[in-house]
Amino acid sequence: MAEPKTFGLGDIVQMKKPHPCGANEMEIIRMGMDIRIKCRGCQHSVLVPRTKFEKRMKKVLVAAPKPDGESADGK
Repeated sequence: MAEPKTFGLGDIVQMKKPHPCGANEMEIIRMGMDIRIKCRGCQHSVLVPRTKFEKRMKKVLVAAPKPDGESADGK
């Protein structure tokens, strides 16, 4: 079975399909049951259910820096 994808707030991710403006990079700006992503090309933001986001995300291009005192596993 495939390893679950890990992503966090502020990460720049690559989606499987490009945004209509042609850009393929999105920034995660809100996380919860739904995930809000913002296109890095035209700055348009979209609210996507977490399950659809996980299916449509290809990979994390740039991980956001972690705040001081927080480890990579969030504990």
